[in-house]
Amino acid sequence: MLAGELRLGGAKVLVVERLDAPTGQSRGLGFTARAMEVFDQRGLLPAFGGTDGTLEVSPLGHFGGIQFDFTVLEGAHFGARGIPQSLTESVLEQWAVGLGAEIRRGWEFLEVDDGQDAVTVTAGTADGVRHLRASYLVGCDGGHSAVRKAAGFDFPGTDATRGMYLADVVGCGLRPRFLGERLPGGMIMAAPLREGVDRIIVVENGTPAPDRDRTDAPSFHEVAGAWQRITGEDISGGTADWVGSFTDATRQVTQYRRGRVLLSGDAAHIHLPAGGQGLSTGVQDAANLGWKLAAVVTGWAPPGLLDTYHGERHPVGARLLMNTATQGMVYVGGPEMDPIRGMFSELIGHDEVKRHLAGTVSGLDIRYDLGEDGGHELVGRRMPPLALTVAGRATSATELLHAAQGVLLDLADDPELRALAAPWKSRVLPVAATVADPDSLGAAELAGATALLLRPDGHVVWTSADPGGLPAALRRWFGAPETSE
Repeated sequence: MLAGELRLGGAKVLVVERLDAPTGQSRGLGFTARAMEVFDQRGLLPAFGGTDGTLEVSPLGHFGGIQFDFTVLEGAHFGARGIPQSLTESVLEQWAVGLGAEIRRGWEFLEVDDGQDAVTVTAGTADGVRHLRASYLVGCDGGHSAVRKAAGFDFPGTDATRGMYLADVVGCGLRPRFLGERLPGGMIMAAPLREGVDRIIVVENGTPAPDRDRTDAPSFHEVAGAWQRITGEDISGGTADWVGSFTDATRQVTQYRRGRVLLSGDAAHIHLPAGGQGLSTGVQDAANLGWKLAAVVTGWAPPGLLDTYHGERHPVGARLLMNTATQGMVYVGGPEMDPIRGMFSELIGHDEVKRHLAGTVSGLDIRYDLGEDGGHELVGRRMPPLALTVAGRATSATELLHAAQGVLLDLADDPELRALAAPWKSRVLPVAATVADPDSLGAAELAGATALLLRPDGHVVWTSADPGGLPAALRRWFGAPETSE
């Protein structure tokens, strides 16, 4: 995802990938509503299938295993389900390569020298050690990030208290337990993926300490043994397409950037995979960082732009850790958590609580602190997927972001306003548009705003509620005006 964003911004990108080929495994089986928006703003949703580029979404989500309906938020949903992670990886790789990113497989990161003007990366390959020199290095290498360790990032948090198994099992004939089932020996979950194949999660109480932070894949024999100890059911006659493990360790780096080295996704934050938020949060990290880093590399970034990556995404990561840790206690805790589960069940009966939790888990409530509110509720938030008409053609605010440019959206047909953006003509697209349907989704959020300035990642940084602030907003987010050169 980051490679594609960087290429859209004009940066040259080299992806160094340890694996010779994709694993084909799919820990994730979909993505949240906010990740769908991010993919949609780059025109990627049709590649995931569905009719007319639309995906099947689920109105139902859960918090700590307690199910509730996300549509308490207007037009909201949990997100797309049933999208294997292997497909997501394939779609993003093809997109990035099609934009000109280079991927070198079978190259393993070894170390980095963070210099004043560049970074030098040492990588191991089948042909021996190689050295690469670049302006910046971003570690997108997961929870056990070698980049994070080599660059000396602080990674505080809490250690794992239990280990868990995740597997796709074949021929076991399991009864579905979609939201999990608690038994004296632990918690198990089972959901059918396709005919004869079930996704299971096994959380056994009293998991031995050596298993908590293992990096090797467990065997199906281990999983079947834990399943039988918890349920009394013997599934050892089946097989597994793949088996993995995870823990409830919760950690976040204290800074997302150290010099010319940055981190994104699970390299920056690890947590219990509750509610499928990890993949989606990583995608959003990349969307936030990509256009900013590309602006720095290509030379037009205003001062401090790259620092806003940490400033905006670190609080999001911290809130992610808070909600997943809470869900973990509610979800996989023992009988001592029954009073808390009962209280959560009562609270979720209230619409205001549902709205809060739906916004938290989906990421739809994210509002970046831009240091000023600009006089409008949309400043700092993502632009709603508003249906528009531009020069007689039906389009949307989302489609206008496909090219990863800034957009000055003029809903009052004010040529003088659009002319203010002319000195940033290669970075900001001025668009005169009308709202296709004043009663449509997102129209109410405009709340009287007749013009909005959008960053390439879709977040609103100015509205007409601050009538004299447009030039300052253009300079702050898009740098100095362009010269005739």
